[in-house]
Amino acid sequence: MSSTMAGILFIGSLLLALAVLYKPLGDYMYRVYSGTRHSRVERGIYRLLGVRADAEQTWGVYARGVLAFSLVSILFLYGLQRLQNHLFLSLGMDAVSPALAWNTAVSFVTNTNWQAYSGEATMGHLVQTAGLAVQNFVSAAVGMSVAIALVRGFARKKTDQLGNFWVDLVRGTLRILLPIAFVAALLLVAGGAIQTLGDHHVWTTLTGGEQTFTPGAVASQEAIKDLGTNGGGIFNVNSAHPFENPAAWTNWLTILLLLMISFCLPRTFGRMVGDNRQGYAIVAVMATIFTLSVVLTNWAELSSAGTVPQAIGQAMEGREARFGVSNSAMFASSTTLTSTGSVNSFHDSYTALGGGMLIFNMLLGEVAPGGTGAGLYGMLILAVITVFVAGLMVGRTPEYLGKKIGAREMKLASMYFLVTPILVLAGTAVAMATETGRSAMLNSGPHGFSEILYAYTSASNNNGSAFAGVSVNTDFHNTTLGLCMALGRFLPIVLVLALAGSLARQSPVPASAGTLPTHRPQFIGMVAGVTVILVALTFLPALALGPIAEGLF
Repeated sequence: MSSTMAGILFIGSLLLALAVLYKPLGDYMYRVYSGTRHSRVERGIYRLLGVRADAEQTWGVYARGVLAFSLVSILFLYGLQRLQNHLFLSLGMDAVSPALAWNTAVSFVTNTNWQAYSGEATMGHLVQTAGLAVQNFVSAAVGMSVAIALVRGFARKKTDQLGNFWVDLVRGTLRILLPIAFVAALLLVAGGAIQTLGDHHVWTTLTGGEQTFTPGAVASQEAIKDLGTNGGGIFNVNSAHPFENPAAWTNWLTILLLLMISFCLPRTFGRMVGDNRQGYAIVAVMATIFTLSVVLTNWAELSSAGTVPQAIGQAMEGREARFGVSNSAMFASSTTLTSTGSVNSFHDSYTALGGGMLIFNMLLGEVAPGGTGAGLYGMLILAVITVFVAGLMVGRTPEYLGKKIGAREMKLASMYFLVTPILVLAGTAVAMATETGRSAMLNSGPHGFSEILYAYTSASNNNGSAFAGVSVNTDFHNTTLGLCMALGRFLPIVLVLALAGSLARQSPVPASAGTLPTHRPQFIGMVAGVTVILVALTFLPALALGPIAEGLF
């Protein structure tokens, strides 16, 4: 079998598996978030937290819950790192420096899991397990909770209640993330991933980001990481290492875990708004963009310029020989289109246009399928912008799912969209304008610029993967990238919840002859087009200075 055919079968089987999972997993998540009964364990947690589980919250209270929980988590994780040398299970590690502790705490709490350090030489068991691994779950559950709150805003009418953040957080963690991670860990152990006391690699795949661990439960940590919550691994080469990703089929499983929750949440959305066609439309947009990314990235890597790559028909530098170019490109597209950040190949070694595609994936806002929960609410924001544009074309007040998209809704949606471009472009500009920022670059010219652009794109979009080739463990980059991660996570969340509150208070508008059908191929194409065009117009100058310039010249 040729490598091309093997790559096609690999990608096709993944898409088939996602299609099979779409309905059962989406329906299960719908039941999790719509149910009224609480388990005994959940009731115990609510009593411990002092939470009235049956009391719902306005968008403001819901947002304060998200922010308060995240702030306490940052302070706790920061304290663990700074006091590490005084705590048990530190393995003799020194206290983490203030700037790195700040960067790491914000990174994991924002579901970014950006890694500016070597885990096995920096973090002891207590920080890894009680700090980082816990955030791998709960930070992903926060994103899912916010997405569900926005969906309730579309589904409900004449109310200011969006559910209970603490209930959504606990249910997402205990009923969705933990069970899937447990099953995935067993499968990875069966495939050869190492599972011992000490490490916990599987617990990061579900949540999105990048992380390393001291030797130990590699299989468990890998499972969590692949569910879209984290990335990385104890050996820094993370999912390229045979202890973490032993075989071609574990690589396939890892990619499936990266995508499954985010691709199935649109089904949950369709069930909650009472129209499954709306869920199919959203997932179709995600699938269209995802497929185009995979095809273009594969094309860039398989037809790369250069004497040696052209002689062998592909660029193998920085790739794990067990996976080859096509499977590596598939993994790279999956990880940059979600908020996972795990890698099984060296992105800095990709061709100029291939690396540019990975940057572009993140610049899309990670909506295809995007981060765990964040992908769905990001795509719904783009759907709101699309119906507004369509309304302008026909001179009609736009509406989506029976809710009018007025001035307030568009202001919130516009501010949501502008947050990331401001952070990415401002962060990159400051880094390139200062000697401190430029000194971290290990390459000059367009490629060096691409490395800086990738870093601030990854941080601002809460992705967590790294282009490499840049020394980011400096006070300057730890501080600025930490700010980008924090603002890139919490400003959009507040805007999403404000939009949800505004929508929930409305009375539904009956559909008429002038209503734009939002479940047909026309709308799917419009949302995909608006997504790509908005990003292209915003970031084309920056991309032209980096990967495009490198690829053309």
